[in-house]
Order: sequence, then structure tokens, then C-alpha cells
Amino acid sequence: MGIDRLDGRIIGLLAREPRIGVLEMSRRLGVARGTVQARLDRLQSNGVIRGFGPEVDPAALGYPVTAFATLEIRQGQGADVRAHLTTVPEVLELHTTTGTGDMLCRLVARSNADLQRVIDRVVGFDGIVRAATAIVMENPVPLRIIPLVEQAAGNEGRRE
Repeated sequence: MGIDRLDGRIIGLLAREPRIGVLEMSRRLGVARGTVQARLDRLQSNGVIRGFGPEVDPAALGYPVTAFATLEIRQGQGADVRAHLTTVPEVLELHTTTGTGDMLCRLVARSNADLQRVIDRVVGFDGIVRAATAIVMENPVPLRIIPLVEQAAGNEGRRE
């Protein structure tokens, strides 16, 4: 699904001010409240906007260590491994991949020593053959979506 400039402006405004109401958004964007509501409904139903929850910083919760683990999975065990990994709270994301590994997961831990506990829990499952872990040193480009939204909407370089 494509988005247009108004969709991009709505998403950008929501990203900057997630608690903004539809009425205030329509006022700032200079469009009718019904238009904004209809656009939001369409963006949600099409899966462009997946939620309005808070952004939570794992480090502020006491999990300042981030690592990525590439997992090699025993043939036919992918579903079981996925089910296992959903039971580990420190696994924040899981992706199936091509290349040297079969899955890539983002992990967090309370310390480097605690990371060993998390890794042991992750790989302590029969379906995982091998794991390679890389600890994140810094995150100079955190997850960002707005530049992509602006490009998709044809708004490169525009800000509300």
C-alpha cells in the first residue's frame, strides 16, 4: 500500500507527539477532523500503523546490554525453536534469515555476565545447533521509520 503526503504528515506528527488527539492533529494539518480519522483508520487497517503503545527503553528497565545472536537451526525444528524463544523475555525480536544462520534475534541483558545466562537459556534448546553472538557497543542510528515514511510519501526533507 502506498501513502501520500497527508498520510506521511499524519504519521510524522504522531511519531513526534504520540499523545496528540485527532482534533488537534486536524487543526495543525489544516484538514477536517473526519479526514484525519478516516486516514488513521485506513493506515491502521492496512497495517501501516501497527500501534500507539509507548516506546520503552530496555536500558531504563535495567537491561543496558544489547546483543544479536545468529542461530543455526536443526532441519525441521524452526517452529519449535520459535516457540522456545517466545518464552525468553530477553529476546526482543526474532527474524528468520538467509545466509550463514537461520535466525537472528536481538537480546538484552542486565550485564555482560547476565548475557551469558540469557544466551544459555536461548541455546539450551535441542533444535539450536550453533549460535554466534555479537554484543552491541553503541547504537548511532536507532530504529527509525520516519525518513522511510517521508520518502514513501514524497516528503523528503519536509518536517511539520
